[in-house]
Amino acid sequence: MNLLRSLLIGTILAATAMPAIAADTALRIMSFNIRLPAESDGVDYWETRKPLAVRMLREQLPDVIGMQELVKTQAEYLAQALPQYAWFGRGREADGSGERMGVFYRKDRLTVIESGDFWLSDTPEVPGSITWHHLYPRMVTWALFERRSDGKRFYLFNTHLPYREQDEAARVKGVEAIAQRLATLPADVPVVLTGDFNTTPDSDVHAVLARTLQDAWASAPRADGSDATFHGFTGQADKRIDWIFVRGVQLDSITSVTTRWSGRYPSDHFPLVVTLRLP
Repeated sequence: MNLLRSLLIGTILAATAMPAIAADTALRIMSFNIRLPAESDGVDYWETRKPLAVRMLREQLPDVIGMQELVKTQAEYLAQALPQYAWFGRGREADGSGERMGVFYRKDRLTVIESGDFWLSDTPEVPGSITWHHLYPRMVTWALFERRSDGKRFYLFNTHLPYREQDEAARVKGVEAIAQRLATLPADVPVVLTGDFNTTPDSDVHAVLARTLQDAWASAPRADGSDATFHGFTGQADKRIDWIFVRGVQLDSITSVTTRWSGRYPSDHFPLVVTLRLP
């Protein structure tokens, strides 16, 4: 009887441990245009939204967050409210000020092996450089991450392309520059690209990336929520301009986070969360 009881207890313990093991092998990566503080947003100004952003991030608990439009005061607030995360990312201007392609990551799950920035211009190593006729500097912040549990590594690249209709040529040049960088990386290390690309999937911008990367929304076995992401604080999104592209991973699912509280949203974009597994 004691042997039977021991076997039963062992079986139960093994069964209850399996979900935890499975969860640990999955990575949750978010792309989130957080919307910079702009008083013109009125009731949706950052001071009103910031507790909603924290609540959403606590609920989603992504391992990595590629943010766009992040400014230093927002990053500092989030870092204080979410102590399980560390973050990095310099401002896009020459002096390091301005919007950031900030990256937050869970310190208990991941380690940064190396990281850096480059600008989407003909002089990518020159901070703040602009050469393709768009209004503001555009850049990429990237990192090589290592998972603490098993030493597996992956690259994250995070960007935000120019927004005007006449900036399409600059957007194409920007993703061509990103694609060239990705081509120099070790082929056996997975890559995740997050960003607000300010154009739709029928564009040349998307086509350039799709040559060598998978669009997670189109490729994941399960996609939940709104495929469109920009909603201007209305909740009625009409453009799929936020994308997550991947290479060398197994996709489980992708979700757009459409949660709101008392009619208010954390941002004017729905965040995307992809769940994936490293080889």
